[in-house]
Amino acid sequence: MSRDEREGQTSLDPAVAARLKRGADGLVCAVVVDHTTSDVLMVAWMDDEALARTLATRRATYFSRSRQQLWVKGETSGNVQHVREVRLDCDADTLLVRVDQTGPACHTGARTCFDADLLLADEDVQAS
Repeated sequence: MSRDEREGQTSLDPAVAARLKRGADGLVCAVVVDHTTSDVLMVAWMDDEALARTLATRRATYFSRSRQQLWVKGETSGNVQHVREVRLDCDADTLLVRVDQTGPACHTGARTCFDADLLLADEDVQAS
């Protein structure tokens, strides 16, 4: 066990870290989808430590831009995300995180963060 692991820190694989294209704030966008339905549940942000912890534990861990700290999805709400798969996009600037979601994904209590405002839909689709 490495010193980082003993102290609760997990290091990101250097090969993965070298490929990531982070924003000026050091973060990478994470698009989170339901593993079974492929519905987009939420968008969050990860720094290297959040991604490393997610890969090591399969518990979705993100970086809160407002609080400037790591958070594990569901740690306080119980609405956990068990990570089934993480993919890096072709530009290496966005992660696709496929999860088994327990409870609502959105902090508002909605199933997804994209249930509220339909801005454009196919003409054949009735807005609900």
